[in-house]
Amino acid sequence: MVEQSDRAPLLDWEEIPRPDPNKAEAGRSHRSTAADSGWSSRAADSTVTCTSRGLRREYPGYRSTDRKDAVFPVLALRDQWEEKDQIVAVFVVTFDTRSGNMVEWCLPHDVNLDGVEFKSMASGSHRIANDFIYFRKGSYFGLACFANMPVESELERGARMKSVGILSPSYTLLYRYMQFLENQVRHQLKCPGQYSPLEAFYEDKKAVLPQTGNGIVNACPTWSVTNINRCMHPEMKITHPAGCMSQFIQFFGEHIMVLWKFALLRKRLLIFSPPPVGVVCYRVYCLCCLANISIPGIGVSVPELRPFFYVNIADIPALETELSYVACTTEKIFEEKKELYDVYIDNQNVKTHRSHLQPLLRINAADKEKYRKLTEQRQLLLYSQEVDGDCTSNEEDLFILFFMELNNRIFQTLSEVAGSVDPTLTAEHMRAMGLDPQADHSFLMDLLEVYGLDITLVIDNLCCT
Repeated sequence: MVEQSDRAPLLDWEEIPRPDPNKAEAGRSHRSTAADSGWSSRAADSTVTCTSRGLRREYPGYRSTDRKDAVFPVLALRDQWEEKDQIVAVFVVTFDTRSGNMVEWCLPHDVNLDGVEFKSMASGSHRIANDFIYFRKGSYFGLACFANMPVESELERGARMKSVGILSPSYTLLYRYMQFLENQVRHQLKCPGQYSPLEAFYEDKKAVLPQTGNGIVNACPTWSVTNINRCMHPEMKITHPAGCMSQFIQFFGEHIMVLWKFALLRKRLLIFSPPPVGVVCYRVYCLCCLANISIPGIGVSVPELRPFFYVNIADIPALETELSYVACTTEKIFEEKKELYDVYIDNQNVKTHRSHLQPLLRINAADKEKYRKLTEQRQLLLYSQEVDGDCTSNEEDLFILFFMELNNRIFQTLSEVAGSVDPTLTAEHMRAMGLDPQADHSFLMDLLEVYGLDITLVIDNLCCT
């Protein structure tokens, strides 16, 4: 039996190009072949309508088509920062009753898609109607939309399953094509083998990849600290009307503070959840945001906390070499592979087999206070949105900045102490950083070791705190 996905509905949007009288005829021709597929050419200048509690505001960037109560992100950043389209591949994956998952079609035809057939169709997906999946393929990131349609066919055993996906050097713009991919996977289920909209899409969006001096492709965008509160990963402020950060906070509650410590310590974090996996991919992203630091020079010597998004058993060799990552899986066998991870998150249950990390699983008084402040700020934001009609601020920005400021405060204090004549950290320092002098002692010791800070931690004063 096919279960309906429980993920929040997608925001309905489309890109609306600026009218060009010189291209009117070409535009009409293009729309006639592609409009029904959900694809239209890139917007040069369009608007998004933000609707919050009956209030409307216009933003450059995108336009809502019909959803009433969605809070859209502010994407009016074109003058300061914008990534270009860099689609390196588009593909269709199908489930064959005799051969299993297989790549049915792709562009370019010679692209290496080994393993994509399993990354874009998560294990267990046959039990749900639809899903979306973020994943990593070598130095590229992918997004695929999956759908499962009942058919009266003995050959297909009563069900036709396909995924339509794309690859890019960065995951930050993949969200733009979610609606297109959803439309296309439905189209492929109903009319298998009709690839012309996908061909047109690839020709319009294919990448011209910049090369570095050593000939290696730049795979990630460059972030500016000055733009961090307005440009910090805007890509995930999408598809959930309430925002993925909001759902993340509600899902984990106070345990966010436990996850925050593991993220800051650059541990290997693996999330298990049965399908659908799309919302779990957002938890991967949110976990990465917990470790943001904007102080220059801090963290340059520690492993980068990289999102792998969805992984399966074929990714085991890659994960074995990673010092720090966040990933999610639908395959329970990973729980037995303890050498692959430090922290295992089974839905809302956070656990670790590393004995020295187990004290960090306990929520202490300082954690509760930090979570209370985060909740209080969220409530103030929601109140300002409802009463004042403030649609420019959102929970994503609040969430990212809350943890960035928390991390900055900790490392600013540690840097000052490390550079002082007497590099000794006292209970007063710990309280100023928002930490519990007793309960956070082991966390701080690990933090000093991971970040290579030569500081003496006063233990004698702990009994008096």
